[in-house]
Amino acid sequence: MTTAERVLYLLKSRGPQSAQQIADILEITSMGARRQLESWQEKGMVSYQDVAEKIGRPSRLWQLSAAGHARFPDRHGDLTVQIIHQVRTLFGEAGLDKLITARELETETQYVAVLAKAKSVKAKVQALADLRKLEGYMAQMEVQADGSLHLIEDHCPICAAAQSCQQFCRSELALFQRVLIYSRASQIRRQPALKLVLRYATSGCHIAHLIIGNLADAKILRFRMGKVET
Repeated sequence: MTTAERVLYLLKSRGPQSAQQIADILEITSMGARRQLESWQEKGMVSYQDVAEKIGRPSRLWQLSAAGHARFPDRHGDLTVQIIHQVRTLFGEAGLDKLITARELETETQYVAVLAKAKSVKAKVQALADLRKLEGYMAQMEVQADGSLHLIEDHCPICAAAQSCQQFCRSELALFQRVLIYSRASQIRRQPALKLVLRYATSGCHIAHLIIGNLADAKILRFRMGKVET
């Protein structure tokens, strides 16, 4: 295993570390550790976060990105697909629908509690993006020239499940529609027409457009789902 590979393995096995901690564990110089980390950062495999200390300068902790984690074998996707297959076999499509609905309702409760604090639709979409980012979707909000809001997701952590059962995708889109409508009526009326586009940019999973002409109407005007064109 090369020094570069050992750095990644260390972050995987021990979690966020400073360059000095990595240098001490691997018995290399702190400069050497920083060079390895910066090299991996350029490749999108690691990221860092500056953590404030009680005394002195903030401490920079390095951690694996989603791409970095993906370098290590992970059978969660295979297990999820197997579970979906078994649920279908034992309980039929109706049983699978109940499972997805239960997941949707639990997630909705969590999202509504957070989005209720936002004062505008833009703030709500940003809050939704922040929540999705914490869940591993690498989400961000982009404001377009026409004023529409795009929710971009560069990774789908449930891609294996979604490819096996597209109800997961439709469930999430229906969830987004509902949680974004939880606004005060007066706020909704002042909002311009909203076009929310959910796009899986790089995962190779699915691309979907959820376009709401007016949030007060609570209607999906156009819905399309299909494979991402590469």
